Amino acid sequence: MIATIALAVLFTSAAVALVRVIRGPDLADRVIALDLVLVALMTSIVVGAADTGSTAALDLLVVIAIVGFTTTVAVSRFIERTRTP
Repeated sequence: MIATIALAVLFTSAAVALVRVIRGPDLADRVIALDLVLVALMTSIVVGAADTGSTAALDLLVVIAIVGFTTTVAVSRFIERTRTP
């Protein structure tokens, strides 16, 4: 019951963040919204793993976290270099 509610809230937050990814006014807003989608995905995996008691998908969390962090840093550096003062 609790896991279902948590997954519904996470799905809603991911859906709202996806709208922000599509309609964001600039690249920085889109990157932050995409980070929120990744965090919602990772949290959904954790909720599912806690609900079933399985730890098989937890390795996937490490990969998603590393890819998300690397992407955010790379795009942030790109935004910083392309903006003119």
